[in-house]
Amino acid sequence: MKTYTSRYPIDLAAWGSLKAHAKQQRKTSTATLFRRDKSRAERFSLRAGELVVDYSRQNITPRTVQLLTQLARQTDVVMARDAMFAGAAINTTEERSVLHVALRAGARDTFSINGENVSPEVRRVRRQMLRFVDGVHKGEITGAKGKTFTDVINIGIGGSDLGIVMATTALRHVASGLSVHTVSNVDGTQLADLMTTLDPARTLVVVCSKTFTTLETMSNANTARAWISRSLGESAVRHHFAAASTNHPAMDAFDIDPDRRFGFWDWVGGRYSLWSAVGLSIALGIGSVNFKALLAGARSMDQHFANAPVPDNAPIMMALLGIWNSNFLGTASQAVLPYDNRLERFPAYLQQLQMESSGKRVRHDGRDVRADTGTVIWGEAGSNAQHSFYQLLHQGTRVIPADFILPIRSSGATQAQQDLAIANCLAQADALMCGYSEREATQELRAKGLSSKRATALAKHKVHEGNRPSTVVMMKALTAKTLGELIALYEHKVFVEGVIWGINSFDQWGVELGKKLAKSLEPAVQDPRLAQNSNDSTRRLLRQAKRWRSR
Repeated sequence: MKTYTSRYPIDLAAWGSLKAHAKQQRKTSTATLFRRDKSRAERFSLRAGELVVDYSRQNITPRTVQLLTQLARQTDVVMARDAMFAGAAINTTEERSVLHVALRAGARDTFSINGENVSPEVRRVRRQMLRFVDGVHKGEITGAKGKTFTDVINIGIGGSDLGIVMATTALRHVASGLSVHTVSNVDGTQLADLMTTLDPARTLVVVCSKTFTTLETMSNANTARAWISRSLGESAVRHHFAAASTNHPAMDAFDIDPDRRFGFWDWVGGRYSLWSAVGLSIALGIGSVNFKALLAGARSMDQHFANAPVPDNAPIMMALLGIWNSNFLGTASQAVLPYDNRLERFPAYLQQLQMESSGKRVRHDGRDVRADTGTVIWGEAGSNAQHSFYQLLHQGTRVIPADFILPIRSSGATQAQQDLAIANCLAQADALMCGYSEREATQELRAKGLSSKRATALAKHKVHEGNRPSTVVMMKALTAKTLGELIALYEHKVFVEGVIWGINSFDQWGVELGKKLAKSLEPAVQDPRLAQNSNDSTRRLLRQAKRWRSR
């Protein structure tokens, strides 16, 4: 099955037309376009599941959308999408299918790889996992001393950590009663802090590592194992550990109970894995009912992505807008700004999803990309960000597109406070678009009683140029289902961008080099003489490190 076009996007007719169109569009004020078109908000809004995606504040016209739609057609986006859902090996460098959509499939959905239906096995592992979750919640599965669990420590890194942190933080308001803590960093401080406060007799540790060999994860797992065995005895380990992994000999050696092992598959990429057994800690934190709702939300977005035509397809349109801003309007980063503090870790989650997927300089066929790929993703929650970096968004010399994430109903505080958040969110989106002219600033300052000379001088500092693009992704409330929809929306957006650039969004070779070098340098931390093949800076720093470590 053909999965990617062999053509460079910059050689396509639509790319050339967009390039010429962008020169004119840069001169266009989006605020002016609103005044000319009373139906603009309706024209440039989409409904996908329970999400509303309003991209009317983007610097676009109907002609822009027409040309972007042509680009999607000429880069075979629909063909690549269908190939992914059909189980084709679209991860070309690793010769793997990419079927995270199968992980949230419904009871009657079927997904196959090379003619083999993988859906029954997915459902079997899900049932096993959720039986375990229910057993813990009901007190039927306990620690070595017969005490029920009150705390869960998830040990993983990258895709085995970020999704869990994000989802359990976002859904604290539907928590099951178990407190979920996450440990990822190799320096061990996160775990050290937890071990001083948690009761080992009531703590369940979940180790997430497909290979059960990941350096950071196993370093922390071995420390946690020593803590449990030291506190409760060696035999307690099998009562206090569970794992998402496929390496059974390594789990045997660690003494993971066979009934507490939950597998997943090589067609599940790390940053797409929270829907699998890697999401065990999420399910423990929010309960099996809410975990199923999370999956249902993602499935709803999958169906929208699979069936909606390009101009009405939210993930495809968000991807095309990302391409428009990055490749034609020259933006290099994007801010993600959720107006519910429970989504505070969502920007960090998207950092990995987008930057690990799109940070590629070589196409799927090994040729250089010849176009900029990826953007720097960053952000912070709501009004905290307004008092942190919005100054740069409004008056900096670089234009930075923004995605505002806006739940309408409060997820835990009073609705009056969430109403303040709504007002702030929409006001910021309007301020970025409309700006504030020197004439308006001068008039305001004169009205406050400043002299004409002083008002004229100060007004220049108050000017906001405006015409800064943003999209508002709005939902009725932050629930497990809408969170699932939101995550899947961005998953598919990133995939479509990769298709247009012609890159493989599902490998991460850039992560491997540093890990390999770290492994070779590990002995030299103890004995700097072993770093003779390293550069002078590294040898010098290792010698200084040894002096400080020994004091």
